[in-house]
Amino acid sequence: MSGRKKIFFILHKFFIAVIIIAAALLTASLIINITMIKSMEKYVYSNISDIPPRPAVMVLGAQIRGKTLSPILRDRVNGGIALVRSGKGGKLLLSGDHGDIYYDEVNAMRLYVLENAPEIPHEDIFMDHAGFSTWDSMYRARDVFEVKELLIVTQKFHISRAVCMARSLGINAIGYGLPDEQFGIQSLAAWQFREYFARLKAVYSIVFNIKPKYLGDKIPITGDGRATWI
Repeated sequence: MSGRKKIFFILHKFFIAVIIIAAALLTASLIINITMIKSMEKYVYSNISDIPPRPAVMVLGAQIRGKTLSPILRDRVNGGIALVRSGKGGKLLLSGDHGDIYYDEVNAMRLYVLENAPEIPHEDIFMDHAGFSTWDSMYRARDVFEVKELLIVTQKFHISRAVCMARSLGINAIGYGLPDEQFGIQSLAAWQFREYFARLKAVYSIVFNIKPKYLGDKIPITGDGRATWI
């Protein structure tokens, strides 16, 4: 075999190996995504009337502009309010990013609740200022707020991962999956693309029990939520 043919043969074998590895990784990622969605279906609800009550409702944070909630976050907070109003949840746990003084999802959510649902007792509104990710929110719900049973509210594209993470941590969690079709094809496609890889990261967090960025003192969900108002 000439030198040129030998190089071609080696390159051919290399590319075949790359294709096989890529196909295996793609198959594995598809299996992880499908398994996570399908295994969580029995814990996810789309109709409020079908949801069994839980002591606490968690609203997961999303983007804000100043103190204005983005449409996706406004839907989540409205969903949390609806669950409390319908008697499906007692305490309201608002978990989001308050990483610096200039960006504060949780206080924006709290102010929205106070303005739009004044009937909810202030002591029932808890704020998790270090919910920097879905995993951090669930971990802190268990270890900081001592939540044992939880009703999570977020959009359909996100709910399976959130419930899976919570249940992997020993929380008896169920989810209320909000409709997301109203956000448009482009936005929804981008979120679903991101969520595909986020589910893979979720498995890593679950398997290796990754610690959240912050934990801190315990603030039992059975207490007074105003202790978290900062």
